[in-house]
Amino acid sequence: MLLNEKNSRLTLCGELALLVAVIINSFSVVLMLYSGSGISAISSVPFAFSEAFPKLTLGTWTYIFQGLLIASLMYLRKKFIASYMFSFVVGFIFSQFLDLFELYINMLPQAFSCIGIALSNRCGLPIIPTDLFPRELSAIIKIEYAKIKITFDVTCLAITALLTLFLLGHIDGLGIGTILAAFTMGKGVAYAGQYLDKNFQFMPYLQKN
Repeated sequence: MLLNEKNSRLTLCGELALLVAVIINSFSVVLMLYSGSGISAISSVPFAFSEAFPKLTLGTWTYIFQGLLIASLMYLRKKFIASYMFSFVVGFIFSQFLDLFELYINMLPQAFSCIGIALSNRCGLPIIPTDLFPRELSAIIKIEYAKIKITFDVTCLAITALLTLFLLGHIDGLGIGTILAAFTMGKGVAYAGQYLDKNFQFMPYLQKN
């Protein structure tokens, strides 16, 4: 951690930012679920499968879903990208934190998710696939990140509603908090990102070597 003399922004270790982001985001997902306000949009699809097929945990369904997102990005890029595989590893760690926090966490401040995703997008390292997908898709099709993020979240909610209705006979896991988060998270991440860009820069230790 050091101060950049040229622009007066604090330079933080990218690896540390990624670790904090993974912990914050997994913590937030479980808090939101157990607060009764509904599951977060990016975890709603794995949640639907975990409810329909409870032999596998939410964390397990999460990295299965993330694996499909990684495969989709590679198909769109039409080439193998090694950093996407490391992103899957980060996603696996995220999934394990989900299962850990699910044991005892009961409430969620949405701001945690916005800060966590904004940190992920700026740490300079491969991030969890559910955060990577909208960021990369925004770059691929050249549409503003906030619009992509909102569309991605709302699509996840629609899939979750259909899955739980079809598999469980009723819509499950979606509350007012889920819907509000889906339509505001993109802007919240953008605002958090603007603050981080203004005051900090991130330099991964791995890129120095």
